[in-house]
Amino acid sequence: MSSVAVIDYGMGNLHSVAKALEFVEPGVEVRVTADPALVASADRVILPGVGAIRDCVAEMLRLGVDKEVTDAIESGKPFLGICVGMQALMQHSEENGGVECLSQFDGHVKYFGDDLKENGERLKVPHMGWNEVTQLGDHPLWADIPDGSRFYFVHSYYVEAKNRDLVAGRCHYGKAFDVALARDNAFAVQFHPEKSSKAGLQLLKNFLNWDGKI
Repeated sequence: MSSVAVIDYGMGNLHSVAKALEFVEPGVEVRVTADPALVASADRVILPGVGAIRDCVAEMLRLGVDKEVTDAIESGKPFLGICVGMQALMQHSEENGGVECLSQFDGHVKYFGDDLKENGERLKVPHMGWNEVTQLGDHPLWADIPDGSRFYFVHSYYVEAKNRDLVAGRCHYGKAFDVALARDNAFAVQFHPEKSSKAGLQLLKNFLNWDGKI
């Protein structure tokens, strides 16, 4: 039986993610855990996250989740970061006065700003709701998901990757920004696939059937 560890550090829609995984692949063993042994022995690993990046990273460091993430990515097993779980993989975030992150991807997390505008009209921050995602390149996690599909977002900060070759998806909300990054066996998304209906469930199904290779 295939197993997936959803890392539990107290920040994230853990059970929503777990239920979505069980829905798309009824035979999968879902472990919601921060136990290093259970994470290490899982076939796949997911790092979810919601809330303030300072609190998220602090809990990751306190519980040793940073090492679990590094070991999982270096092992070659499929790895998925979701929302703040994606932002935590970057080098640095502007949130909370500036926070050093896990540095798995080169790049930074930036604030949309208090004066974000589109065609002269001010946009609400956080960016909340459905938005179209433009796929960049062919990746196994985009299988059977039409380009331009809509996913669900809730965030005030966005990722800007340094290595543009790693950007697998982009979105526009007042400005263009990165919403999916891919490198080898690691994939990370700003949106919430577990809340994104058909397209999001397909992405999770693709992840559960991915061998970690591009």
